[in-house]
Amino acid sequence: MNTSKDTLQRFLFENISIRGELTQLHKSWQAVTENHHYPPVVRDVLAQMLVAGVLLAATLKFKGRIILQIQGKGALPLVVAECTSEEAIRGLAHYSDDIKADSLKNLVGDGQLAITLETENKTERYQSIVELVGETVADAIEHYLETSEQLSTRLWLTANAKTAAGLLIQKLPQESVDEESLHQVQADEDGWNRVEQLSATISDDELLGLDVYEVIHRLYHEEDVRLFESEPVFFRCTCSKDRVANMLRGLGQSEVDAIIDSEKLISIHCEFCNHQYDFDAVDAKLLFTNSLLTGNSPTQH
Repeated sequence: MNTSKDTLQRFLFENISIRGELTQLHKSWQAVTENHHYPPVVRDVLAQMLVAGVLLAATLKFKGRIILQIQGKGALPLVVAECTSEEAIRGLAHYSDDIKADSLKNLVGDGQLAITLETENKTERYQSIVELVGETVADAIEHYLETSEQLSTRLWLTANAKTAAGLLIQKLPQESVDEESLHQVQADEDGWNRVEQLSATISDDELLGLDVYEVIHRLYHEEDVRLFESEPVFFRCTCSKDRVANMLRGLGQSEVDAIIDSEKLISIHCEFCNHQYDFDAVDAKLLFTNSLLTGNSPTQH
């Protein structure tokens, strides 16, 4: 039995058309923040966005990633959380130096929530944008799912400096329920209300501190619950020197040469992991020499 804190646990209520997911992030969450110094209010919003990303990525039916983005004009103008279908996470936040604890709506101001689905090879991309509604990240995402997906969903999200955690329950579409169970599902008309009420008894301390199996037993020990194989969650940034080199080739040799002449050094900083990639005059020259030797166009990504 996997008791790791960096785990996604999916489960299903037998004979009720409801699925559930529970995740706890520990080392993966600390890896996101180790090179940043986010104030607690920013840290907690970013953590909850990442947890929501993990929970929603578990529903992807293709290899790719989900990107959650909150954008506005307040003291917290941007929060981005990414999670792949393999449960690899990364995220970032922009904020004002004078930011103070407040509701999400007041922190972001007049904002929007965008959720983007992107296939692994980036050949397909779907994005939906809704007005930012509610006082918390959970409120905003519940509103998004109700508006865009017409799926009844409840989320409980919480975080501290060391751990982030979340619980999701969601009604399944009737067509996803097999015929053998359909009559029993329809007979239990109170199933959603009952599971929702049970889920709402969870406390932040329990979500953060108890093992995932303890949480599920504590909440649903009177229900018939099927557990699936747990999945590890980990931090991974997709930046690399090769990717940065391709980006610079995309600018073209004349533009790169002009920057080198002016600045003597091109420094590219990854906001997700805080890694810096430096290219001096020799590196810049090799960018285009190498592309000619390999037959690549200087402007090809």
